[in-house]
Amino acid sequence: MDKKVAIAVLLCGLSVTHVSAKEFQDHTNMMAHGEGHLMDMDGGMVMGQNTDTLPGGCEKIAANKEITVHAGHKYSEKFPGTMFAFDQQEYHFEPCTRLTVHFINDDEIRHQWMMHGLPKYLYPKGMFHLEVSGPGKVSGTLILPPGDKTYLVHCDIAQHMEKGMKAQLKVGKGSEDLPSIPGVTGNVFPDDYSGKPYVPEHFPPAASMPSIAPAADKTVAPAAASKGEPAIFSGLSVIGLAIALVSAPFLSKKFKGMSAGEIIATVLETVSHGIGALIALLARLIKLFNNNKSIHLSDK
Repeated sequence: MDKKVAIAVLLCGLSVTHVSAKEFQDHTNMMAHGEGHLMDMDGGMVMGQNTDTLPGGCEKIAANKEITVHAGHKYSEKFPGTMFAFDQQEYHFEPCTRLTVHFINDDEIRHQWMMHGLPKYLYPKGMFHLEVSGPGKVSGTLILPPGDKTYLVHCDIAQHMEKGMKAQLKVGKGSEDLPSIPGVTGNVFPDDYSGKPYVPEHFPPAASMPSIAPAADKTVAPAAASKGEPAIFSGLSVIGLAIALVSAPFLSKKFKGMSAGEIIATVLETVSHGIGALIALLARLIKLFNNNKSIHLSDK
């Protein structure tokens, strides 16, 4: 009887030890699935890896850099209101740098380190992606594009980014700071613990917006203007031609070595960013106009 009890206690002890000790996985033997996609059966994944293909506009590798990124719950303790975080919230590198990222997950759950906004002709889906399920490490390499731009880095697991696991990576001087980066920039919506319902600000309807009459184009030839016929060279076309002549040397260097498809993809991406910036500027102007238009009633 005593032997049976001793064996049972020993088996229980061994089983508890096995459950409580989670092995740290170093994911170094992953299978390649093409287009820079590597993965294994233990929860390690790399997507969008690029070790040797230069992005358009990069004549050579500017530098070889390595960083180690930790992800986990304990790194969020210095940011009140968050649950997960990276150990660092901002990175700086020069354009055309070959960057190797060693991503270490310190939690018992799945975390990711994803970088968005990369050129889609070179990086599928426009992203570079590292992922580890549970305690472990995975490494991947990419070549940063040319130009000054700020890229979002985050964990795409549901609610992990919203709970603090995000950062920004600046190439060159960067384009602008991203909102709600813990410890770097303020939240878009400040924390409110008053218990009152949130009432968003509303823009006025389009009908109430002031109408601006277009200015007459003084560069149009008098004869064409009197007959209602378009002039050969309008003011806008002259300005566009001047801009094209000035920017031609820069564009030829930027697009050097790129195919027609790569050039079109890069131009469309640049235009989309320009439209986004223009919309943001118009929204600020409308908000400023409405604030100036408000009527203050006297207390008498």
